[in-house]
Amino acid sequence: QVVGGKVKKPGKRGRKPAKIDLKAKLERSRQSARECRARKKLRYQYLEELVSSRERAICALREELEMYKQWCMAMDQGKIPSEIKALLTGEEQGKAQQSSTKLAKAAKIEANSSNP
Repeated sequence: QVVGGKVKKPGKRGRKPAKIDLKAKLERSRQSARECRARKKLRYQYLEELVSSRERAICALREELEMYKQWCMAMDQGKIPSEIKALLTGEEQGKAQQSSTKLAKAAKIEANSSNP
């Protein structure tokens, strides 16, 4: 046959279907289904673990929020919670330590620069 100036060969294009053993094809299909179910199971386990970890984080944040609410209510009544006092004194001590560390570093740098 000549179509559009080209010689066309009779028959279909592409790969010829090989004669596949029906039992082998069914077994491959079963194996593929097993692997798919296993992947699905792993995916669901991962998602369940992710959800549970997020729920735990939410509970922890709610507890922290409740603690801050109680602190605010106490401060509105003119009381300073002991935890805040501890934080403030800890910060003051931390600032004192930082300033003493900075002074020590400055003294070392000065001593090193004065020694030739």
